[in-house]
Amino acid sequence: MVVAILGAGAWGTAVAVHLARTSAPPAVRLWARDPDQARSMAARRENARYLPGIALPSSIAIGAKLDEAVAGATLLIVATPISALPDLVSKLRDNASAPLVWLGKGFIATAGPPGVTLAHRVIASLWPMPVGAISGPSFAEEVARGLPAAVSVAATDAGLADAVARLLRGGALRAYVSDDLTGVEAGGAIKNVLAIAAGASDGLGFGHNARAALITRGLAETGRLSTALGGKRETLMGLAGLGDLVLTCTGDLSRNRRVGLGLAKGQPLSAILADLGHVAEGVAAARGVYALARTLGVEMPICDAVYRVLYEGLPPKSAVETRLAREPGPEFQ
Repeated sequence: MVVAILGAGAWGTAVAVHLARTSAPPAVRLWARDPDQARSMAARRENARYLPGIALPSSIAIGAKLDEAVAGATLLIVATPISALPDLVSKLRDNASAPLVWLGKGFIATAGPPGVTLAHRVIASLWPMPVGAISGPSFAEEVARGLPAAVSVAATDAGLADAVARLLRGGALRAYVSDDLTGVEAGGAIKNVLAIAAGASDGLGFGHNARAALITRGLAETGRLSTALGGKRETLMGLAGLGDLVLTCTGDLSRNRRVGLGLAKGQPLSAILADLGHVAEGVAAARGVYALARTLGVEMPICDAVYRVLYEGLPPKSAVETRLAREPGPEFQ
């Protein structure tokens, strides 16, 4: 089996390292968009920019030529930010015909209203083979170090989901199959928005009780939007929902949580993102959630507050006070 991993950020590199360490490793090719980065990684056997301190096994082929990376591949794993997925797919359509799955989380743009949708609803019609997503509570650094983790795999074809899960299983990494691609993608996208809220809450010193309440009510919001999109509410009780939400809202390695912490300190969003050096997908996802919630008539007060902080200049403390002033309804709707 030949696996081409497209995108040499932290997560793409971590998956490449993990696959190369399994008991029956496939041939792994890691594609970097930047030729200089590819040369540096190949020479040093380390991704010093995105995953420093992790040795890259010699069996991983590293390069910057996309056509060479995908030639003859039996599986494509896209590890770019989700916003780059449509453009990459358009470049690949004439050069590859293998099944394709992605690691990015969020929404992609569409021409018609509401302007965004889940990735598989666009990519599945553009790609000649089954497509799917890998999601769940999994920081790249810990996966690369071989620490225990678990993910969920969903696809437009049950056979692809099962094959990818079996491929990923090995060492300390567990991979489970889900039959709800909509729910898996929705959970992965919305949790990043909620992690910004959790970081802001912690940065403002609101305590553990507030964070726990935010996670719980945020999960309820996620369930409402996922259901409106056609997903299964029970999916949000699993790895791609609750598991990923808890990790991203509480883990110090969470980029989106760090965005919230910076906002609570009064730092400009541009400065926060520049300091991160990585993409925080919750920033763009907040726009997507805002648009979808309004189009579908779904009430999402926490995500709405994050949108207003990011794009309308609402101070984080005022956003919290506004949410607290709302009259609570029944816990379960």
